[in-house]
Amino acid sequence: MLSHSRLHTGENLHSCSECEKQFPRKTDLKFHLRTHTGEKPYQCTDCGKQFPRIHLLKVHKRIHTGDGLFQCTWCEKRFLRKHKLNAHLRTHTGDRPFVCTVCSKRFTQSASLNQHLQIHVHSGEKTFVCTVCDKRFATASYLSKHSRLHFAENWHPCNQCGKEYPDKSQLKIHLITHSGERPFQCTECNKRFARRDCLHNHLTLHNRRQLFACTVCRKQFTTKAYLLSHSRLHTGEKPYSCTHCDKQFPRKSELKVHLRTHTGDKPFQCNICHRQFSMSTTLHDHTRTHTGEKPFKCTVCDKQFTTKSSLNVHQRVHTGEKPYPCTVCYKWFRQHVALIKHLRLHTGEKPFVCSVCGKQFSQNSSLQGHKLIHTQTNSSSSGSFKHKCPECGKCFPANCKLIEHRRIHTGEKPFECTVCSKRFSVVGNLVKHSRIHSGLKPYSCHVCDKAFSDTGNLNTHMRLHSGDKPYKCSLCNKHFSQSSNLQQHKRHIHSNRRPYHCPYCVRQFKVPDVLKLHVRIHTGEKPYFCSHCQERFRIRKHLNVHLLKKHNEGTWVTCHLCDKKYVGKNDLKRHLLQHENVKPYVCSNCPKCFYTTSELKSHQIVHTDFKRYCCSLCDKSFKRRDTVKLHFKRCFDALRLNDI
Repeated sequence: MLSHSRLHTGENLHSCSECEKQFPRKTDLKFHLRTHTGEKPYQCTDCGKQFPRIHLLKVHKRIHTGDGLFQCTWCEKRFLRKHKLNAHLRTHTGDRPFVCTVCSKRFTQSASLNQHLQIHVHSGEKTFVCTVCDKRFATASYLSKHSRLHFAENWHPCNQCGKEYPDKSQLKIHLITHSGERPFQCTECNKRFARRDCLHNHLTLHNRRQLFACTVCRKQFTTKAYLLSHSRLHTGEKPYSCTHCDKQFPRKSELKVHLRTHTGDKPFQCNICHRQFSMSTTLHDHTRTHTGEKPFKCTVCDKQFTTKSSLNVHQRVHTGEKPYPCTVCYKWFRQHVALIKHLRLHTGEKPFVCSVCGKQFSQNSSLQGHKLIHTQTNSSSSGSFKHKCPECGKCFPANCKLIEHRRIHTGEKPFECTVCSKRFSVVGNLVKHSRIHSGLKPYSCHVCDKAFSDTGNLNTHMRLHSGDKPYKCSLCNKHFSQSSNLQQHKRHIHSNRRPYHCPYCVRQFKVPDVLKLHVRIHTGEKPYFCSHCQERFRIRKHLNVHLLKKHNEGTWVTCHLCDKKYVGKNDLKRHLLQHENVKPYVCSNCPKCFYTTSELKSHQIVHTDFKRYCCSLCDKSFKRRDTVKLHFKRCFDALRLNDI
């Protein structure tokens, strides 16, 4: 009683030399000084943990002996002290016995109420001022927590990433993010949490404590803070701005995650493959790729997924739901990311830039594919492609790509069409093929509304509108809209390789289509016939010419400069080169140029000694077909005269 009275009279109080806090007894000051010195003279003989006071050690020993522990009758959790058990029981009962007499707000613990009352005592004023930065606080406890930020020597560093925390409890919570551990489990639904407060908030759902409902969508939340954060989705309010790019966010946590895109910070590391992530949830989802766990199952087709978001997106395939509309062309999408990619077709935005050549792309996947052009030449030496084919030595950046490639050598085609039994080596090709039977063309051009069965054909078609020709020939600088056209151009024009042999004669060809047409000369096959007069033709072009000239069926393509008529657009295109005086086909042996490939082929015979055509009357050989025809006529006339 005498010691207590000194608190009111101020008589004979003992002051701390470190923080000037006063105590009525010298022993109280002695125990307090240990908070500054860190002295803990009492050690547990079982686990080695140290304590500043002996009664704390005695309470701790109950953990090892099991004596005197207070057990919860709801969840069988045990506590060292009875008041801790009482406070814990309120999480099950939802009881909040401590009421603020000013605003009637209720609390589970008296300490929380006392801290809250400081707001009313000071009428909202922040009377507690930090002596270092002059920041003001409503309570002394808030000021005490804040003051630790200025004394870095007392901070606790993380041994994994070096990050420091002013409080040891904060460090303990942070360490869980590295391990991915979720030690707090709900006894009702077995859901696990990394933090105790998250578990407590979750338990209110089972305990049916007062929930806060959104007035717009009626969604319910366990705390008023969660409701306030959710309401910003409806109001569009985004109070947190990024200082780097001015992007705004409705939640402070979202801004914190976003800032890592600028700093490159990835504090969450996988214990198995050591891959790092910027978000703990991403790490948690990633660990399932190692364990093979797929806890989210579709109730319609039993397909399983590693994340709930993937399941939600998949279920829209069954429901047909497409909640994301394009405001320009009113096309609807199942995923928000698909809408963002689509909008770039309208805006022309290409945010992904190649660091080597500066070329821009609308999608990151297109950029990654483009980068292979720069890395392929150095892949074998640099080791950028880790997965090598044992048959042909070709390297790939991912094992799944190598598995697909090896099917070329083995001939394996594991994916079968259920309609026509055609088999495919890649599942993507089966998906594209199935659209032939269903007639589905889900990809539409936003310019002319033409529909396509796959994105590749749509992207190729879009270049007709944009005029983009990204594939350039390194030999003649000619540009092409498709990679296949570039490869075909190189084989036709710049290569002398003729891998396709005629089985009836010695002729060789660069492409199989030309060989197919040539073989019909030997076999006499004429698959194209006129529906009017039944005349048959070896080549479709000859049929089209016949229909135009004899039956006036079809449309002539007319040159706008000289009114000359042609059967097809390609013929007109070659003709227009003569008006423009453009000769795109260059001889590889001399600098001479030509309008068409046929003229180039005819010229290249000059540079060879091979005489392909032989006269059947005198065995004389010639380089050109027209020359041997002219010779044959003369030779035939000469022999006939000699017979006379």
